[in-house]
Amino acid sequence: MVRLSPAPTTAVDEGGATTISAVHPDVLLTHILSRLDGPTLASASCASSQLLNLSTQENLWSDICHSTWHSTLDPRMRHLISNFPNGPRSFFSDSFPLLSSNPTPSQKSPHPPPSPPPEIISAVDLHYKNKLIFSKVQETQTLTNWFSCSPFRIDLLDPKDVIPTSIPHTKNICQDLAENLTLSWIIVDPMGHRAANFSSWRPVSVQRHWLSGEIQVRFATILGGAGQTDNTTELVQCGILVAFGGCEDGDMIVREVSLQVEDMDGINLNGKDSLEILQVGIERGERKKGKSREERKDKYEKYLKMKTEREEMKLRRERRLDSMCIAFGLSVLTLFSMFVLYR
Repeated sequence: MVRLSPAPTTAVDEGGATTISAVHPDVLLTHILSRLDGPTLASASCASSQLLNLSTQENLWSDICHSTWHSTLDPRMRHLISNFPNGPRSFFSDSFPLLSSNPTPSQKSPHPPPSPPPEIISAVDLHYKNKLIFSKVQETQTLTNWFSCSPFRIDLLDPKDVIPTSIPHTKNICQDLAENLTLSWIIVDPMGHRAANFSSWRPVSVQRHWLSGEIQVRFATILGGAGQTDNTTELVQCGILVAFGGCEDGDMIVREVSLQVEDMDGINLNGKDSLEILQVGIERGERKKGKSREERKDKYEKYLKMKTEREEMKLRRERRLDSMCIAFGLSVLTLFSMFVLYR
């Protein structure tokens, strides 16, 4: 009689779960990792060395970038992303967390700022209820004197262009857009192979223009400026405006999609100063995961409050200066009158 030796036990035979190493890599790639979004895939890569190796596959991150931003399907963006240090994985790491702030002046690098790139690339995607309604990639030349000296502004639509949408024009349209509209505006530095998302993802304000009747949806990121005033860091607003108009069939149309950089006095910065701020944000700006609308809106409202307080302070200074000038003028007039009378 032949005596059979017992079969080796496994984790399953002992009532335990199989380890991740027991799963074939092709199964992990095809049926698990390919179904994850970017943040989940990044978290999964920390679970084991096997998942770390698999999660660095370029095709995984390319698919994630394409599903997150339609604009990355553009041939120019494909080429730019391929030149990033780790390809689409580096691009996602730069662009998915929203830009939170620039370094304060004390935190800035002691080295001189890098030379400005000859161009910057904007990759923009606008969604309503997770449905794409507008996507565009646009280059902006930065080396001309006109760019350096003129107010900085990136317009994605010509004045005569409009984008039709399926958004119904209802009486609650402002609230509807505030709750359901999302926008991503990624600016890429082709020379530095870096990128940053300058949008607040969700609107910080939605208002109807009092004259034209357009619905103006504003997205904004508040960043540190180049200077300091009264030991307080100067702040600037990277403001994105999306303007909607009504149409005869009752659906909304997009009339304007633009980006500007504005200081706390409400003045639009020129191209040279704006590019410097954008570069600092792209290279050393703090990125923050999560897309809390309330947090972004609160930061924007605090910025508006600071602007109002600044304007009131300037008005008080001007009033004091006016009072001093009037008092000085009256004094001179009084002295002159006394001189004439008692001469």
